[in-house]
Amino acid sequence: MINISPRQLDVFVQIALHGSVRAAAERLHLTQPAASMALAEMERQLDAPLFDRERGRLHLNVRGRELLPLAQELLERHAEFGRLGRAEGAALGGELRIGASNTVGNYLVGELLGGFVRAHPQVAIRLRVANTETIAAGMLEHSLDIGCVEGPVAHPLLEVRPWRDDLLVVCAPPEHPLARRRGLKPADFAGARWVLREPGSATRATSERVLAQLPPGETVLELDQIEAIKQAVVAGLGIACLPAVAVTDALATGRLKALKTPFLDLRRKLSLLLHRQKYRGTLLDAFLEGV
Repeated sequence: MINISPRQLDVFVQIALHGSVRAAAERLHLTQPAASMALAEMERQLDAPLFDRERGRLHLNVRGRELLPLAQELLERHAEFGRLGRAEGAALGGELRIGASNTVGNYLVGELLGGFVRAHPQVAIRLRVANTETIAAGMLEHSLDIGCVEGPVAHPLLEVRPWRDDLLVVCAPPEHPLARRRGLKPADFAGARWVLREPGSATRATSERVLAQLPPGETVLELDQIEAIKQAVVAGLGIACLPAVAVTDALATGRLKALKTPFLDLRRKLSLLLHRQKYRGTLLDAFLEGV
C-alpha cells in the first residue's frame, strides 16, 4: 500500500519548482538530509525515479511531469480541508504564484493584485515578471498558478480569458523630425530607426505588426525592458512602439512625444492564462473573482 505523506509531496513539488534538494529544504525549513530522505522514500514507494540528475540539478522526468500537477492538487486540497475544518470564517491562506508580462508586472500590478491582497492579507503572492513566451512556458510546466500576459497565446492546454484592453503609442524624442511633422503619413516612416523589445515579448509582436504596415526601416537596438527602451528613445537613439501606460510620465514631462498615427492599429488585449488541467481550488477561485 502506498502511504505518501503531505510532507513528501511538498518536498517533491518544491524540488520540481526549484531544481535542487537544497533549495526545497530551505523553502520548507528542513535539513537537506531530511528533504533527501523524503524524496527517496516517495520514489521507493512509487518504485520509480521522478527526476533526472544532471550537473547537480534535478529535472523532472516523464513520470515526474505527470505527477507534479496531481501532487500540487493534493496539497491544495489538504490545505482546504484544514481551513474548512477550523472555525467558520477562517482566513484564506497559502501561496499564489502569478506570472505577469512586463507591462502588467511593471505598470498594472496594483490593478491586478491590489484588491486581492487587501482582501486576503494572509495569502503569500509570488510574482514573476517576464515576457509573454516565458510566462506561457511557466504555466505549462506548472511553476505558475495563473498568468497575465499582453500577447496572444495559443496552446490546447492553456485557457485564455480576456482581462482588459491596452493601447500602444509610437514615441519619439521631441526634437525628432517625425515629432515636428504635422499630418503624418505612413510614407514618412521610410528609413526610421526603431528600438524594439526582444523576440518572445508581446510588445515586440505588436511592433512587428505595426512595422509591416510601414515602409522599411532599421532596427538599431533590441532591449528586454520597457524602461530601457524609453531611455533609449529619450536619448535620441530611435523611435519605439510602447504601452501607453508606460510612457504617461515621460509624455507629461515632455521627454517623449506620442506621434499621431491614426492609420496604425495599436490596440491589443491583456489576458489571463489558466492551465486546463490544473486544480482550481478556493485560493485561485478567489483571485479570479476579483479580477
